Amino acid sequence: MEVLSSRVLIRPSDPEASLAFYRDTLGLAIHRTFPGGTVFFLGNGFLELSGTGEGSAGGVSLWLQVRDLAAAAADLGDAVTVLREPRREPWGLDEMWIADPDGVPIVLVEIPPDHPLRTDVRIDVSA
Repeated sequence: MEVLSSRVLIRPSDPEASLAFYRDTLGLAIHRTFPGGTVFFLGNGFLELSGTGEGSAGGVSLWLQVRDLAAAAADLGDAVTVLREPRREPWGLDEMWIADPDGVPIVLVEIPPDHPLRTDVRIDVSA
């Protein structure tokens, strides 16, 4: 199987509220629109809001890497539901958990400069 592209699909209970949340509150750029849906750029992927659903997260969550978690938290202010305040997790990432209008958990992550995820595996540091 060859995967050429991918996206996360969300079927919101209130399409207009979700559109406003992802477009205006989070400030995601729109990739394209079509009758009944909007596709947003999501870093290296896409997020599609289309149709309607029951408003349940259904085990789905979004992981969004940000450059500066403190700045992102300040920018969002009281405009989002905060599930967990920003903090350094035991695995070394700085995370803040928020929710979209349907309760879909969104993890905002800043990767600290010294974290192993920032290690360039192409460089042999033992030499």
